[in-house]
Amino acid sequence: MPLSVEKKQEIINQFGKDEKDTGDTVVQIALITERIRELTEHFKVNKKDNNSQRGLRKLIGQRRRLLDYLKKSALEKYRDTLVKLNLRK
Repeated sequence: MPLSVEKKQEIINQFGKDEKDTGDTVVQIALITERIRELTEHFKVNKKDNNSQRGLRKLIGQRRRLLDYLKKSALEKYRDTLVKLNLRK
């Protein structure tokens, strides 16, 4: 379930420096977070979708690694990202 082009561009514009700034760590975390939220809603309806659950776990691990990297490299940016995305640590 990929994100729609409009939603993806909206997230990039909100968290990136410009519309082509997709490689920034914060933008990647925001995009992964949105995919995780969509998959979570999907599982409320489709509880036995085990293949997608594996994908969800992979996305959560990838987001965790990116957050750990951001925490080591830019602590203030890390804290701002947690607040903006409503994540808990």
